[in-house]
Amino acid sequence: MLTKKTSKNQLTLPKEIVKEFPDINYFEAAITDRKIVLTPVKMKPVDGNLAPIRSKMEKLGVTPADVTEAVKWARKRK
Repeated sequence: MLTKKTSKNQLTLPKEIVKEFPDINYFEAAITDRKIVLTPVKMKPVDGNLAPIRSKMEKLGVTPADVTEAVKWARKRK
C-alpha cells in the first residue's frame, strides 16, 4: 500500500492497516535495514503507585531537588 509523507513529515496509515489495530493509538517507530518499522504500543494508565519509581530514584541517588532542577532545565526556552 502506498502512503505519502506530508510537508509536516507526517504519514497517514491506510484504513486496511489501521483496522488491524483497532485499540492502538501509538506506534514505536524504528529503522531496520533502511526500512521504517512501526510496532504497536499499548499505553498503560498510571495506577498511582509510584513506590517502585521512587525506590529506584533513591538507589540512584536522585533527589527531589534534582528532579525540580531537571524540569526547570527542560522547560527553558531555547
